Amino acid sequence: MVSSEGLGASPPPAMATTATAAKQFGVTKPISVLGPTEVDVQRSMELEKFLVDAGLYESEEEALKRQMVLDRIGQIVKDWVKQLTRLRGYSDQMVEDANAVIFTFGSYRLGVHGPGADIDTLCVGPSYVNREEDFFFILHDILAQMEEVTELQPVPNAHVPVMKFKFDGISIDLLYASISLLVVPDDFDISQVSVLYDVDEPTVRSLNGCRVADQILKLVPNAENFRTTLRCLKLWAKRRGVYSNVTGFLGGVNWALLVARVCQLYPNAVPSMLVSRFFRVYTQWHWPNPVMLCPIEEDELGFSVWDPRKNPRDRTHHMPIITPAYPCMNSSYNVSTSTLRVMMEQFQFGNKICEEIELNKAQWNALFEPYMFFESYKNYLQVDVIADDADDLRSWKGWVESRLRQLTLMIERDTYGKLQCHPYPHEYVDTSKQCAHTAFFMGLQRKQGEKVQEGQQFDIRGTVDEFRHSVNMYMFWKPGMEIYVSHVRRRQIPSYVFPDGYKRARSRISTQHQGEKASSEDADVCKGESAERDLKKKKSLVGENVNQSGLKKRRSLSPYTCGSVSPEIVTDKPRNLSQENSILGLVGKGETSELNMTSQVGKSCDFQSINFSANTGSINQELKVAEVDERSKLENAEGGCASNFSAVRVLASEVGSCEGMRLDSTFGSSEGNNGSAEVSIDGSTNLGSSRSDSCEADSNSPLEVGCPEFAGGLREELEPNAVVGLALQPRGGMDPEVQKPVISSMAG
Repeated sequence: MVSSEGLGASPPPAMATTATAAKQFGVTKPISVLGPTEVDVQRSMELEKFLVDAGLYESEEEALKRQMVLDRIGQIVKDWVKQLTRLRGYSDQMVEDANAVIFTFGSYRLGVHGPGADIDTLCVGPSYVNREEDFFFILHDILAQMEEVTELQPVPNAHVPVMKFKFDGISIDLLYASISLLVVPDDFDISQVSVLYDVDEPTVRSLNGCRVADQILKLVPNAENFRTTLRCLKLWAKRRGVYSNVTGFLGGVNWALLVARVCQLYPNAVPSMLVSRFFRVYTQWHWPNPVMLCPIEEDELGFSVWDPRKNPRDRTHHMPIITPAYPCMNSSYNVSTSTLRVMMEQFQFGNKICEEIELNKAQWNALFEPYMFFESYKNYLQVDVIADDADDLRSWKGWVESRLRQLTLMIERDTYGKLQCHPYPHEYVDTSKQCAHTAFFMGLQRKQGEKVQEGQQFDIRGTVDEFRHSVNMYMFWKPGMEIYVSHVRRRQIPSYVFPDGYKRARSRISTQHQGEKASSEDADVCKGESAERDLKKKKSLVGENVNQSGLKKRRSLSPYTCGSVSPEIVTDKPRNLSQENSILGLVGKGETSELNMTSQVGKSCDFQSINFSANTGSINQELKVAEVDERSKLENAEGGCASNFSAVRVLASEVGSCEGMRLDSTFGSSEGNNGSAEVSIDGSTNLGSSRSDSCEADSNSPLEVGCPEFAGGLREELEPNAVVGLALQPRGGMDPEVQKPVISSMAG
């Protein structure tokens, strides 16, 4: 069975209604108010059928069970508050009136949750019931004694304090907010700003989850079209490996805000149109211009709101996506230059597939092809997390995963942005190990277009040691909780990360790599067949030298890329090997890139000139002209079939500035710091220098300049060199199962 948000939500093909046309959604006028054609409606029906077949909608039975669980939790917290009221000596009338109210937020509140998804919940209680003792101790003990409750895990020190558990098999994330009222009414309106009076910062963050969800639904022109589009984009983000707030990508609320903004720009579009326009808009978005659903408002309550003119920390944000409820904050502060680069590459991939779908050259399933992470890089960091049992591993791996973003920032900082990282938001389990085990992986590549000198290497031993030290500061650490970090080559990836337990043979021509391999060093530059032949000759000479002199010099020359260099990563020095042979990785030959990767973002900026309510009439007029041109092209291409192929075929600066924000800049001076990042206590970064290593530099990627690597897929990698790699020493010594030398001969 399909819930009410299933297939019955497709609107009829029609032009903009008078009511919709009269009302402006968002901070600017819409790009287009055109409605769908018959072709667009048909594509939307096909898209919704695909989502149903993919299992994104829960059954009515599961929906009823969720509601029963929420009702049960609501009764538990009411009884808990009444019990505390009685224990603290309040009158019988006060005990009778004592109350707590449960609210939902996140995907459940937005109506886009799927089978097995957790429910984000908030308990709002009176002022005399606190979070520190009453919630995390008394209520915790009440839940721990209930048979229905399993996997109970309090996280009191999180940015948003939360208690995680399963209730009758349904995953629950429960927050608590104590407001300045003695009695909380059942019809309590959480959207009012007055609820924020006399509360602390964690309470504000807890309350804002619900307030933001409510505002999003109020600020979109059509809630059903928004929900279908959001379901689609969330599935796409998970398949492409860019759905994870904790790792430095985007989480549920971030994707919801991005989709909601596109809905505002195209208020009468149906889901198939909105998906296509999503990629067209954000492939050309001029980051760090912010995405906003409404103007940022300040209030007499005095809470800090996102404003780079006043807050220096806000100037370091790479991909600002602003929440619509007061106090307005950047919901995507976790995004780094590396993760933004990866997301922009995936936006390019999505845009290319949607263009093919518009031209009837591809189907929707092509958009959701899984990202082949382990075929995209030559070098990886492997982070093994182990514990004595599953319960210890659950908390330990959660802590380690929350720190992986710091490892990305540290590597960016210590290599001045020249070594780019791609943390992959998936965990893998080696079931052959006796201990509880989880592994995370991170792709590594040299920054594209970077000049490389012979013998240049990246020494990240100190960086990894710093990361391990920060992880080992976990306050709930127990004996048996260990972490191991090692550098592995592509051919050394363990078999348990692959679905069938073995490594797939890599095809020479893989259409799914079109658009995504821009992230790899293998696509740095394409010079043509003559340059490729030259590299093959060099590879042959290098192979002879290796055979004659062993490992005295390590060069990585890929026979199918020109100018691409496999980075050398130094992570540790083994006890019994020379300094020369202890190197983890390969020395780049020094072939320099001839492709000038320009960045739309690296321009000067005056934060005092930000205009939060800019008039974008001229820009919208140009976009409308572009849309008419695109429609006429498609009519010619499809024999007069007017698929609504509206476009954003304009300069990135025009699309970015449609938010009225002039943030197209590097933050601070371009001298002295070379893009290093300073990691602050709260995890934010301060680049303070040139953002030339930002992923927006990939806007002129080989996808757009016609690089053959995108059209023809990847060739088989031939490596003549032998690589010796050692993992790092853990806190408690070396584990022979995990911490073992990695030796691989890569003869061509």
